[in-house]
Amino acid sequence: MATTLSATESLSLLSLSLACVGILANTFQGDGAPLVASIAFSGLAFASCYALIRWLGPAFMRRGFKGRDLCKLKQTEIPETMGAVCAMVYIFILVVFIPWPFYKDIVAATSGGGNRDVMMELDQVETGRLLHKFPHNKLASYLSAILSLQCIVLLGIGDDLFDIRWRHKVLIPAIAAIPMLIVYFVDFGVTQIVVPTPLRPYLGDLVDLGWLYYMYMALLSIFSANGINILAGINGIEVGQSLVIALLIVFNDALYLGPFAPYPHPATDSHLFSLYLLLPFIGVSLALLMHNWYPAKVFVGDTYCYFAGMVFAVDGILGHFSKTLMLLLLPQAFNFVYSAPQLFHLVPCPRHRLPHLNARTGLLECSRAEFKRPPARPIAEVLKLLHRLRLLDVETGDNGEIVSCSNLTILNLWLVWFGPMREDRLALGILGFQTVVGLLGLFVRHRMALLIFTQDNW
Repeated sequence: MATTLSATESLSLLSLSLACVGILANTFQGDGAPLVASIAFSGLAFASCYALIRWLGPAFMRRGFKGRDLCKLKQTEIPETMGAVCAMVYIFILVVFIPWPFYKDIVAATSGGGNRDVMMELDQVETGRLLHKFPHNKLASYLSAILSLQCIVLLGIGDDLFDIRWRHKVLIPAIAAIPMLIVYFVDFGVTQIVVPTPLRPYLGDLVDLGWLYYMYMALLSIFSANGINILAGINGIEVGQSLVIALLIVFNDALYLGPFAPYPHPATDSHLFSLYLLLPFIGVSLALLMHNWYPAKVFVGDTYCYFAGMVFAVDGILGHFSKTLMLLLLPQAFNFVYSAPQLFHLVPCPRHRLPHLNARTGLLECSRAEFKRPPARPIAEVLKLLHRLRLLDVETGDNGEIVSCSNLTILNLWLVWFGPMREDRLALGILGFQTVVGLLGLFVRHRMALLIFTQDNW
């Protein structure tokens, strides 16, 4: 991996950075233009992350953060845990961005921002220069999002350092979600869900889930982070799936902004908040993907997987579209359910379940779990049924007992369906599947939902 930027790269990144700084300076000519500023910050995030990954790679390797690409014939060591660089740039950008979404409120609620000559009434002075009109709840939500993301990044780095066992780290995202859930409780606190039309004669229009709703949000944080982490193993797949999900959420957010929705739409502020979190994430992820795509020059590490999953959880919960988020995470949900027999050791689970490279053909084939002794009869029958349904590849011995089966991940299943293929083609196939399922999920959310609900909030 090159450790310095080429002249073309340096000039391109410098030009992009200067253009973004110019846009940011121009935003203060009006009311702050926070969405424009967020786009500019995303460009700065991309440029910074791209350069830092290149510059810090050797330093990470000297500290022992390095690994070998097991899906390559020539397994040279490359930097690992570069997702930590991506996460830190993202958090820094979110912190610096704080004044922009609140610029109008800061000007209106204080005697600054060009209003120093405005005479203040006595009652305004006693209430803190109109600060009682400042949207403290929005600022609290934004800061809680940053705090939860900082927590998950620290815990993710700890996992990369100490290689925490899966059963111990599965609850890590729930701990990081605590600041966000507390702010949700204080500032929003809605725990009611809309009842589908056929059930309303029995349950009414709304059902209050109470503390169960907070349990649901904590579980969503756990699933989102670990779902990204489980669907991994080949170049570009972790960052690629995260970028696809982020772009689909941005598309969903755009539906609530003009000219797609009447203004002011009640959900506009929530979806603007979502965009402020996602646009810089797209910037840093794109920079990381350019280094992690086949053939990978860096590995992302568990830090990025946790960080990306928590970005989606925070975005969906504080943006108030967590059910829509679940529709976009259906491939991750399928992969988790499909992997469950190995995760819970009903089927042998090797440390690495990534596809196997055939050294003769240079193509990836589905890797296999070897049975040291025949599985119990119920498990064996289920595995054989999955084999007949082409959801698994089972190898049996002369006596008909199962000797091995393909590892239970969607990557290996794709190879069972379509045969051996090159690593980048496998990644593109999975990302295409993620895109199609996500678009179908949004169609279901905004069109087919009308079959069981009286209206769609779009």
